[in-house]
Amino acid sequence: MELKTPIEEIPGIGSYYQKKLKKLGIKTLADLIFHFPHRYEDFSNLTPISKVKVGEKVCLRGKIIQIENTKTWKKRMILTQAFLKDETGIIKVIWFNQPYLINVLKAGDFVCLAGKVAFGRASKRDLPEIYLASPTYEKVFPEKELIHTGRIVPVYPETEGLSSKWLRMILRPILRKLREKIEEVLPEEILKKNKLLPVKKAIWQVHFPDSLELAKKAKERFSFEELFFLQLKVLKEKLKLKSKKAIPIPFNLELVKKFIKTLPFELTEAQKKAAYQILKDLEKERPMNRLLQGDVGSGKTVVAVLAALEVVEAGYQVALMAPTEILAKQHLKTFSDFLKDFKIKIGLLTRGECKVLNQKVSEKEILEKIEKGEIKILIGTHSLIQETKPSLNSQPKERVPKVKFNNLALVILDEQHRFGVEQRAKLVQPSAAKEIRIPHLLSMTATPIPRTLALTVYGDLDLSIIDQLPKGRKKVITRAISPSEREKAYRFIKKEVKKGRQVFVICPRIEKREDEKNTSWAEVKAVKAEYEKLSKEIFPDLRIAQLHGKMKTEEKEKIMKDFKEGKVDILVATSVVEVGIDVPNATIMMVEGAERFGLAQLHQFRGRVGRGKKQSYCFLFTESPSKKTAQRLQALMECQDGFKLAEKDLQIRGPGEIFGQKQWGLPDLAMASLTDIFLVEKTRTAAKEILEKDPELKSYPLLKEKLEEFEKEVHLE
Repeated sequence: MELKTPIEEIPGIGSYYQKKLKKLGIKTLADLIFHFPHRYEDFSNLTPISKVKVGEKVCLRGKIIQIENTKTWKKRMILTQAFLKDETGIIKVIWFNQPYLINVLKAGDFVCLAGKVAFGRASKRDLPEIYLASPTYEKVFPEKELIHTGRIVPVYPETEGLSSKWLRMILRPILRKLREKIEEVLPEEILKKNKLLPVKKAIWQVHFPDSLELAKKAKERFSFEELFFLQLKVLKEKLKLKSKKAIPIPFNLELVKKFIKTLPFELTEAQKKAAYQILKDLEKERPMNRLLQGDVGSGKTVVAVLAALEVVEAGYQVALMAPTEILAKQHLKTFSDFLKDFKIKIGLLTRGECKVLNQKVSEKEILEKIEKGEIKILIGTHSLIQETKPSLNSQPKERVPKVKFNNLALVILDEQHRFGVEQRAKLVQPSAAKEIRIPHLLSMTATPIPRTLALTVYGDLDLSIIDQLPKGRKKVITRAISPSEREKAYRFIKKEVKKGRQVFVICPRIEKREDEKNTSWAEVKAVKAEYEKLSKEIFPDLRIAQLHGKMKTEEKEKIMKDFKEGKVDILVATSVVEVGIDVPNATIMMVEGAERFGLAQLHQFRGRVGRGKKQSYCFLFTESPSKKTAQRLQALMECQDGFKLAEKDLQIRGPGEIFGQKQWGLPDLAMASLTDIFLVEKTRTAAKEILEKDPELKSYPLLKEKLEEFEKEVHLE
């Protein structure tokens, strides 16, 4: 048997268990061996029967002196009752609804039993007494080692019909045969420096540990390994980028001063620092790969506009890609407003429309102007990187970008963190005479990234952080609203609207499904239902509109335009509002089913209000009694700092729940370790040391091979 052997070829695993294993994502022998326990039961210390206490988990060793099946009153349940004896006493043992045990265990058998001590009576006829409830059992033989009792016992992630007991039974003989075949991929110097167990020892100790300390060390070794590969991947990306060439953009101090003078506000220190970092990166001959992060409303866009202006004034083009058409149009307006004194041709290219200097044009016309270099800043959606279909006669038959830039030097991404070297290279016209120069990349995000993620998943990006809000902004007053306070909140909202303010209402779902009538989803406010309720029952005299992802773009745009112009008092929406919509007159954010959203998401919703000088409010409606929900909402009420909240969210919910377990294809241990800053920093240092010494990993063939496999599985885009 080899590690790549499919589970269908492993002796002792029939078709029933093959199906169950596949449910857990186990398809090969390697998958099975690396399916680690998620906890351990310590049954390594035997307890004398005379010392057992109610409520304790114990491991007892003795002789069965009697065993029989009985039926409870009214014959509802079969009980298997036994008596176990050791040198110190006798205890009753009860198994519920497992009548087959009478054929497995016999009077006179020596056994080890591990389980919880209970107190009560098995039937109405019996007197209350101490007994061992449904323990795990194992017969004791002189030459046989215990697996399920009398030791540290591994407990695995299970699925219905596939127990930890079965997994232990199947894994032990496999590991005995195979552990010598498992090759060590971590270099010797890394094992020594970080005091890690060698793989052959670690694989045994993670499944069948001699002590809880060794189980912990084995898990640490594999967590280190998985994070180490993640660090190698992102740091190699960084090295790859360093080897590429970009167009250096000179730092034009006079231009910067001129631009700042045109602004109707003063830049914060954080904005100045971020702008300086970006402009210094643009000076270099290697491509910038920078992520600009800052809370909603912290002023990221003006920093991006300044970077774009520098590039354009140096004679090159800029492309900005937004996630939606509404946001692309908002960026067009913002860029046009900020740059009105600089006479720069700005274009818009989306699936829905094309514009140059706010004049509608045909797609053909705008593409020509881009290729000639007449359009200096092009704003659009993913249509900027769409490729044309190959023509039948084209040789070779390959797709080419629809948009051909003349001299693109900077790509700005809004709310999309990554844009690989290959994707960027496609946007640049190939030239036989010159080496391709990769455009600089500036990504902007309002999603605060916790430090551990910044050093792992986003480790190939340089970070600029805007952690100050513009002067004059008031803190948004945040309240969790229970069902009993709902009417009071509605009265307050009505009063604010009468003063001329506007309101966002966010719902987690579009419509209830029929099969959800009896589930917790039945309480979730669907946009349509909420709109009906608010417009007919709660605020019949106010102007209310609804917005959700199933609407056509034109319809969405009209509603947003009406809301911005004050023609709508209350906008009921899905989380589409989360990204980028700017309405300074909106002062109330009302979130229905707040327990359905993560902390970072709720914080972003809150950032949609408080954009003007007026006091703003965020009301979090929830009917959830859960402690976790209360903890999250309390954190939001106490803190306005998105970065602190992101760290808190990571601790409360864990990365798997926040990003989706399969978001990046990361192994489970790596995903779980993303909260451990100490381990993250250790693995980053180790990966840096190896790559500085040997960037191509030529001296580490096994490591290189494993990294290539890891890269196929993990997708950070």
